[in-house]
Amino acid sequence: MTSSSLPATAQTLKEGTPRRVLIIGAGGFAGGFIVDEALRRGLEVWAGVRESTSRKYLSDPRIRFLNFEFDDPEQVSRTLADALPAGERWDWIVYNLGATKCLRFSDFSRINYQYLRTFTEALEKTGLIPDKFIYMSSLSAIGPGDEKNYTPLTESMIPGPDTRYGASKLKSEMWLAMSGIPYIILRPTGIYGPRDHDYFLMFKSIAKGWDFSVGFRRQMLTFLYVEDLARAVFDALEKAPVRETYNLAHPSVWTQSEFRRLVSKKIDKHIVIPMRMPIFAVRMACRVSEFIGAATGKPSTLNSDKFHILRQRNWSVDISKGIKDFGFSPQVDLPEGISRSVEWYRKEGWL
Repeated sequence: MTSSSLPATAQTLKEGTPRRVLIIGAGGFAGGFIVDEALRRGLEVWAGVRESTSRKYLSDPRIRFLNFEFDDPEQVSRTLADALPAGERWDWIVYNLGATKCLRFSDFSRINYQYLRTFTEALEKTGLIPDKFIYMSSLSAIGPGDEKNYTPLTESMIPGPDTRYGASKLKSEMWLAMSGIPYIILRPTGIYGPRDHDYFLMFKSIAKGWDFSVGFRRQMLTFLYVEDLARAVFDALEKAPVRETYNLAHPSVWTQSEFRRLVSKKIDKHIVIPMRMPIFAVRMACRVSEFIGAATGKPSTLNSDKFHILRQRNWSVDISKGIKDFGFSPQVDLPEGISRSVEWYRKEGWL
């Protein structure tokens, strides 16, 4: 194989000048896989984390760490300014920090919006704006979409989020649009895979013989395996133009019953009772769970915000823009992704 036929990252390594990437939120579920993919591509990898962040899945000795306290803008600026020799910077930054559930709804704005603003202002203050900046948003920034004809969600739709989580993501997108940051926004659908806790609750419920679903109208679900998301991040950094937004999902669309059958087959659970809960009952359950979370001081997976996500009927996605601009091509379909996830859960003793 000639040098000209090698991928860009491989050529960079051969020439001794690997690209430098900083991954903010590296300690999260998706963040760890993004770090793994960066290492696999031969990049110089920096992980932005909190001091208290677990490094269980960030043990590779090639990883360089930066500890941030995002409630302290001066600390963020100092940490960035002191990290590299004068005149050097990160070529790429991946901003994967965010909260999907909070004890107080005001925390969505603080964590998902204000922390991003603090970080990007620090980049401008220190003169460390990268060539490209990936912001990990969410399909929830768009909102419910067409729940009559089930038209796939597109990037050109006018956003109308009906959750505080989605609104905080949209607010962050708008901040970037008004900034001088050379951003690329990624809006993935539901991300699943090894180490994930949210979808694991569904796996665990099915393993016990119960499958709970919301509402009686047809619901179209999409999924994205976490390693496909990580690959998309760096494919976009290498090929996509800046100041663009991309919806991400595997192109296959599934129903809850199809998902249940795939999981139950993989875990050898022959009898699973489907429980369709009416919307009003789910709303009540979310409110009770939220009250318990407030009383115990621990954010609950079920809450009033999550209720709107659960009742959404249409999660189908048009991914043609990503295919055209950077060759987005998910490699792991849902059956294979479930198989890999179950194997990992069993190996780790979760199932």
